[in-house]
Parts: sequence; structure tokens; C-alpha cells
Amino acid sequence: MKIALLTSDNRDAYRRYGDPEPYFGPAPTALLQGFAMLGEQTEVPPFEIHVISCTQKPLKAPEKLASNIWYHSLHVPKIGWLRTGYLGCIRAVRRKIREIEPDIVHGQGTERDCAISAVYSGYPNVLTIHGNMAELALRFGAKPGGFHWLMGKLEDFTLPRAAGVFCNSDYTRSLVAPRACKTWRVDNPIRKEFFSAPAVNRQLEPPILLNIGVISPRKRQIELLDMAARIHKRGISLELRFLGPCGSEPYASDFRRMVAEAEKEGYATYGGNLEITKLVSEMERASGLCHFPTEEAFGLVVAEALSKDLKFFGSRVGGIPGIVEGVEDAELIEPEDFQSLEELIVGWATSGSRSAEGGQALMRNRFHPKTIASVHLEIYREVLNRSNE
Repeated sequence: MKIALLTSDNRDAYRRYGDPEPYFGPAPTALLQGFAMLGEQTEVPPFEIHVISCTQKPLKAPEKLASNIWYHSLHVPKIGWLRTGYLGCIRAVRRKIREIEPDIVHGQGTERDCAISAVYSGYPNVLTIHGNMAELALRFGAKPGGFHWLMGKLEDFTLPRAAGVFCNSDYTRSLVAPRACKTWRVDNPIRKEFFSAPAVNRQLEPPILLNIGVISPRKRQIELLDMAARIHKRGISLELRFLGPCGSEPYASDFRRMVAEAEKEGYATYGGNLEITKLVSEMERASGLCHFPTEEAFGLVVAEALSKDLKFFGSRVGGIPGIVEGVEDAELIEPEDFQSLEELIVGWATSGSRSAEGGQALMRNRFHPKTIASVHLEIYREVLNRSNE
């Protein structure tokens, strides 16, 4: 079986054109790790993965990412992107796919060009939802003609034209099902680095509580900074440490200013956007994670934190409740109840700030990359068998 996997090369998304190797979002990265592991097992029928990414500048790219995974970087000039409905990306992908002749095409995400390129590939195709673009556009009142409004419309257009859609949570599935021919409930995988088990040396005084994610109104880092300031004024010893990309939008600029003041006071810090090994190290010296968004399709960072046995505080939204199911000491709070969140964190910080236990085994069983990759192969075979009937 030969699979074409369309995903974004984050060198393009983050304008890091000088980086020598492609890198992808956490979920596609973990999925590729799983495919590489399965490719090494003789009992698994042979299969090939061909990763295809469109970029706005020509980029260096290795021919292969693993023994059974090829990589194809396609340069598409800027005119061929959103302003023309990703027409340039669609054409470039179609040309490459005709060369590869895959059995099935898998578009990763509706945030950019991957979904529409998959449905116009001319081959049996499926999509994965990573972020619910139509729902986000609705919730945040996206302006007509703006990026999020356009991505929401594009998502509505592409979903019914695919053979089916991979949904990473029951919440996502409830949003997608009315617009799709078929859906499958398939969790996002966790990258293999989170299942390493070095000696963990938690810093307990002051306890470190992480918040990980792009700095944005949906993730509510400024509101969490306000909460951390209140906790600090109560004389509670705690460091709220933020990690993740921070852009130049007004919300991000306000966050930078506020966190700089908090760093002077000693109750919050910002560590930037970290590569995987440094991120794992940060988790291994922290005691907890606070993730309190207003909307969340899945919440992969929650699963990653639980795989490192971090105490979890989070909002009861989207896919988060499904991830923490079975984790006895995970704290879920209604998304507007900052008072309860604050009191739970204070109680935890003043009673030893213990990390969780047993999360890694549970996360390994449910979200290991090889497990999720196996499910993908089963669904590909299902789609191909159906298309041959």
C-alpha cells in the first residue's frame, strides 16, 4: 500500500527557511514516528508513506525521513496560496501525486492547503481535523474575508468531498459528522520522546506549573497571568512558566509586557517556543500543567503532560475530558470559573505540590505513535476496499 500524506512543513509556517530539515506539527510528527516503527516490523504488510509539503520558498529536503517514508517539498509561489484558493498548491500536489501513484491521499488539517489539495488530488482521499476552523471562526466572530473566516468556509467545502474524516475527539466528531460522508474517532498520537523515562528531578520549591501553547486569546495566557498575580499576592510560592510561540498580535504584545513585569516579581516566566528535547526537559522538572482554553479540538499538550506524570489543571472543554478519563487526580474546571481554578492550584501548591502518578502507562496504552499509526492503516484499507466494491 502506498499513502500520500499532505502536511505543512513548519519551516514555511514559521518562516525558518534556513533550517536544513523539515519539521511538522506534533501530531503529524508522532504519526510519522509510528509509521516508521511499523515499517520495521516484518509481520506488518509492506507500505510506503510519501510526505508532501508545499512551501512559499524553495527548501532543502532529504529524500527520505525513514526507511519507508519519502519526503517531497514543493515550491509554490505566493500567488498560488490563499489569495487564489490554494490553486497553486492544488496543481503542484496533483502533479507530484501523478508521479507517485498512491493508493490513497491523506490531508492533514483544514488550517491551510492540505485538505483542499487532498480532495482535488484525483485519488481516494481522507482528511484529519486538527483544529475546528469553522467552529473557531464562529466562536470568535471572524470577519468576512479574513483568514479564519476563509478557513472555516474552506473546511465546510472540503469535508463532504473526502471519503471520510479522522476526528481526534468526540467533540470534534460532533462538529464534523453533519458535514462529512463518514467519520472515524481516532486520537492524536504522542511523540515517542515523551515516553522516555530518565531519572526525574522535580523542582518542588517553588513548584513549577507549566502552560504550553501558542500565545492567543483562545489559550488565555493573560488571564492566567492575572490569576498568578493574585496567587502571588496571597503569599503562595509558585512559578507559572509559559512556553510556546508568541507572535506580534496585540494580545501577544500585551502578554510579553505583562510577563516581563511578572518575571521581575518572580511569579511567572516565559521560556519561548522550545524544540522537543528541551520541552521534555521542562516537563521533567515541573510538577504540573495548567491548560485553560475556551475551545480545544483535542488537547495534545494535556496527553503529553500526563505522559510525564504532571499534575493537571484544565478547562472542561472539547477533547480534554476524553484525554484525562481514568486519571484520578486530574482537575477539570468549567471554562469561566477562574476562582475555582485558583483555589485548586493554591490548595495543591500549599500541600506539597505533588506530581501525578501512573499517567505515563495510561497514555502509552492509548496514544503511543505505533498504536495510532496501526489504526490509520486499518482505516486506509477500509476506504480502499469500499472504493473497490
